[in-house]
Amino acid sequence: MSTPDESPRGALDGVRVLELGTLIAGPMAGRLLGDMGAEIIKIEAPGLPDPIRTWGQAEENGERVYWTVHARNKKAITLDLRSTEGRGIFLDLIDRSDIVVENFRPGTLERWNLGYDVLAERNPGIILVRVSGYGQTGPAAGRAGYASVAEAESGLRYLNGYPGEAPPRLALSIGDTLAGMFATQGALAALYRRTVTGTGQVVDTALTEACLAVQESTIADYDLAGVVRGPSGTRLDGIAPSNLYLAADGLRVVIAANQDTVYRRLCAAMDRPELATDPRFVDHHARGVNQDELDDIIAGWAKQHTSDELIEKLGAAGVVVGPVNTIAEVMRDPQLQARDMFVPHHDERIGRDILGPGIVPKLSESPGTVVSAGPPRPGYHNEEIYRGLLGLSDDTLAALTEAGVI
Repeated sequence: MSTPDESPRGALDGVRVLELGTLIAGPMAGRLLGDMGAEIIKIEAPGLPDPIRTWGQAEENGERVYWTVHARNKKAITLDLRSTEGRGIFLDLIDRSDIVVENFRPGTLERWNLGYDVLAERNPGIILVRVSGYGQTGPAAGRAGYASVAEAESGLRYLNGYPGEAPPRLALSIGDTLAGMFATQGALAALYRRTVTGTGQVVDTALTEACLAVQESTIADYDLAGVVRGPSGTRLDGIAPSNLYLAADGLRVVIAANQDTVYRRLCAAMDRPELATDPRFVDHHARGVNQDELDDIIAGWAKQHTSDELIEKLGAAGVVVGPVNTIAEVMRDPQLQARDMFVPHHDERIGRDILGPGIVPKLSESPGTVVSAGPPRPGYHNEEIYRGLLGLSDDTLAALTEAGVI
C-alpha cells in the first residue's frame, strides 16, 4: 500500500488504484473506491482521452460536467500500454499499487502481455478488477458489451414499463452502475482476503450478471413454477398496496402499505377501518389477489386530497409515502441536504464548484471526502506520478513524451 497522507481521506486511505479503460463501469468502480479514500490514478492513452470527458447535457464554455461525477478525486496520467516502454512503466506502477481496475474486452491485457499472471509475478498482492460485458470465461466472453444490451439480455429491461408495450430504458446507464458497484464490492472483499493470505486475485464482474443479480426472485419463481415475471407499470404485481396515486392537485404520490401492520395504519388514516379486516384485503396474499380492487379504493380516496395533504397525513400515521420528484425537487429536499448528499466538486476547467452526489454509505469514523472534480485534462498528473512516485528524470520524461509513450 502507498503511504497515507497526514489527514486520511477515508477508510481506504493508503490504497493505490490504477484505473484503465474508459466510459462508465470501470470508472464507476474507481470513483467509489476514491470516495472511500483510495488514491486513484487514471491512465489514458496519449491522444485518446476517455470519451466521458465530453459527455453530459449541461456545459459551460464548451466543458461538460458528466466527467466530474466519475473523475472526482482522481489523478490522471497518459501512458501507451501497447508500447514496450509503456508496459515497463506500467509494471513499475504495479510494484507500488494495490488494485488495477480495467473494463476492456477480455483478452486485451493479455495481448499487451499484461495479464494477471504477469502482474502477479511483479506484485503478488495485486488485485485485478475486470469488468466486461459477459465475464472473462464462457462462450460469450469475447463479445463486446454495453449496459443497454446487458440490461436487455439479463431480463432486467423486460421488467420495466407496462404490459404489452416495448420496455423503455431508464434514462441512465444502470447496468454500468450496477457492475461498478459489484466490482467495488469484489475489490473490497479481495483486499480483506489479502490481509489473510498476502496475495491478490482476479475480481471478474460482468455487466449481464450484475443486472441479473438484482432481480430478486425471478430465477426462483421460474425454476419452481415456470413463472415469467413481466412489467407491471407503476406497481409490482402481487404487492399491494404499493402504487402511484393521483392527488387532487394533479401530482402523483407513492403510497406503499403492503406490510400488514402498515396497511392497517393506512386504513385508519383513510377512516376506513373496516378495510383492515375485509377478507379481500386482510393479509398480504389476499391483497395481492384483489390488487385492482384495492387500488381503485385508495385512488378514489387519494384524489380528494392534495399531494402535500397526503404526505402529511399518511406520514404522521406511519404509512410509507412520498412524492415523485424531479431532480429539481430532490435537490431541495431537506433530508438529503442534511445528509450531505449534494457535495461540491471544484472543477478547474470552469473555475468553480459543481455539485455532485454525496458519498454512500456514511461511515462514522472514516466517511471519505470529495476533494476535486477530477483532472481537467489527460496527463494532468504526469509530473507528480512519473517524477514523484517513480523518480524518472527530466531527460527521461522528455524522451518518453517525444516518443509518444506518455
